[in-house]
Amino acid sequence: MKYIRLLYGMSLSLTLVACTRLEEKLNGEVPGSAVGGGSANTAALLKGVYDAMRTPYQDQSRFWAAQEHTSDEAIGPTRGGDWDDNGVWRVLHVHRWDGNHLFLRQTFEDLGGIIYSATDFLRYNPSAAQAAEARFIRAFATFSMLDGWNQVPYRDPGTSILDVPKVRKGSEALDFIISEVNAIMNDLPAGPAYTANKDAARVLLMKCYINKGVIANRATPTFAAADMQQVITLADQIINSTKYKLADNYFDNFAPNNDAISTENIFTAQNIGGSNSGPVRSRWFCTLHYNNNPSGWNGFTTLSDFYNKFDAADLRRSQSYPGVTNVSGIKPGFLVGQQFDQNGVALKDRGGRPLAFTPEVKAIEIGQNLEVTGIRVIKYPIDYNSGDNANNDYVYYRYADVLMMKAEALLRTSNAAAALTIVNSIRTKRGIAALASVSLDQMLDERGREFYWEGMRRNDLIRFGKYLQPWQEKPTDDPKNLLFPIPNQQLSVNPNLAQNPGY
Repeated sequence: MKYIRLLYGMSLSLTLVACTRLEEKLNGEVPGSAVGGGSANTAALLKGVYDAMRTPYQDQSRFWAAQEHTSDEAIGPTRGGDWDDNGVWRVLHVHRWDGNHLFLRQTFEDLGGIIYSATDFLRYNPSAAQAAEARFIRAFATFSMLDGWNQVPYRDPGTSILDVPKVRKGSEALDFIISEVNAIMNDLPAGPAYTANKDAARVLLMKCYINKGVIANRATPTFAAADMQQVITLADQIINSTKYKLADNYFDNFAPNNDAISTENIFTAQNIGGSNSGPVRSRWFCTLHYNNNPSGWNGFTTLSDFYNKFDAADLRRSQSYPGVTNVSGIKPGFLVGQQFDQNGVALKDRGGRPLAFTPEVKAIEIGQNLEVTGIRVIKYPIDYNSGDNANNDYVYYRYADVLMMKAEALLRTSNAAAALTIVNSIRTKRGIAALASVSLDQMLDERGREFYWEGMRRNDLIRFGKYLQPWQEKPTDDPKNLLFPIPNQQLSVNPNLAQNPGY
């Protein structure tokens, strides 16, 4: 087993360069037959494929940053000498990146690493169910890369790592994802949520079909009735299973024990508190002030215009949560105004001034109150028991998204009444009044309220035609920014890649 893990560790060490740097001098490869196909061996290797997803999706500087910092939901202001990082966060928010942007390059490489790891696993004689899980993970990462860059380097199983990766683009890549997911559906397990499963596959297919016209033309997407019907049919398969329901407490979906108490989560990353976890703690460390409990990094905030989309009674905006508020005074949701500890004592910043988070925030902060500008966001209730290895399973897909995608598909096929019923069922559960009618703009706003900081906003803004519009701290935009640039390092070593238009 130690040999197996060492071999796979060596394989994973190539993942960051597998799609790009081909100049390494390699003496050869170990064939899958030399490793063996025992169930214990393949189970360990498959875990390595799942673990390859952790940094790309849970770290605050990878896929999440590409989806959220480029949107109207998140900003990473420079606070005096803190958080400048050569302007890497500001560039994301104002859409001024280029092919050398560090975090976009790392995200592209890490997603390629997942694709490589999942493909490489297939040569070790896995069972049909194990192969299906790996192929789903590969399709999942392929969709993320396609969404951002429209080009996906890949190798066929068994292909030498010395070979230059092929590239799938646009609708061809989307068709590959759809065919892959349909091919493996019957071999996927029914659950649990922290494994690739049948309902997760259905959600991925829904995302493919609802974005099919976007992938074909991001500037002016179309929404074919047949594609929207696929979304509705897949949603009904999940709904009619009666396995899921909207959570009574919204934040249960993200809590340290969400694997046990969430009634919504369909696909998650398993994090085991205290021992084996991805960097999910970054979701609260990146935003909390130094004098909060825990002491955070005092970085990211939301924008006041986005915060103002919430009704004051909306339970998603802020509420006390057991195990958090009684420990630190923090209420999950949005932190704005004077902050208090669990005993009601007003907190102060490092200069002794009131720790009162202001709605206003600028990309570059100067002056005395630079520590407190910006509304902070706590989507995942804080795990105070597990140290750096938090127990909160990271959420990829949940039931509310199934309902909202069905509602959107209904609205786009002129069935606004049925769409309104779904939207209002969610609003009622979240403690706010029903809408009298629903438009596409209202649908986008409702998706923002339901899925804030979950890594969906960029995709939603593009699909609803809002991504190029100006918002707080972001001017009028260039259409080239509907895609990220292919990293220059990738272009230099893979002639099958071509720079995206405008870069």
